[in-house]
Amino acid sequence: MDTDKIYAEHIANEYSKKENTKVKQLKKLDAKAKKPALIFAYTFGIVSALVLGTGMCLALGTIGSGLVAFIAGIVVGVVGIIGCSVNYPIYKKILEKGKRKYGSDIMRLAKEIADEE
Repeated sequence: MDTDKIYAEHIANEYSKKENTKVKQLKKLDAKAKKPALIFAYTFGIVSALVLGTGMCLALGTIGSGLVAFIAGIVVGVVGIIGCSVNYPIYKKILEKGKRKYGSDIMRLAKEIADEE
């Protein structure tokens, strides 16, 4: 293989005009359907884990001390555990909503691509 030729073709492809193909449109629609659910899941999961960690720190005496901090830590920790527990079901519901919203367009476009070949 001529590596110079392959490299030259790779560079030329970077500067060539990009076509908006149906496959690219399909990928964009798929990402548009999934992105809100992913953003929510990551954000809510991180916040819930931080709340859980704060509760653990309070309960173990790393932050604060005494019975009040211990009880507050347990309450805050339970709130964090609940948040972590409901994250996935909420993610699935948001994902399903996105799939319903863009599903007909995705199916139509996928059918058009399948029929062309």
